[in-house]
Amino acid sequence: MACPKKKTSKSKRDSRRATWRRKADVEALKAISLGKSILSGRSNFVYPTDEEEEGEE
Repeated sequence: MACPKKKTSKSKRDSRRATWRRKADVEALKAISLGKSILSGRSNFVYPTDEEEEGEE
């Protein structure tokens, strides 16, 4: 028969949540940075423009 597991401490729970949130914050900063560089025109990122899409059809 299954027995109950031990309760996870609040500090361990908070630590896991903080890690999860920190990862989300880092990804959000990367997305904002990429968007800013694309809008400023200084990016090395290659993305399709409307003119290129029309030429392929």
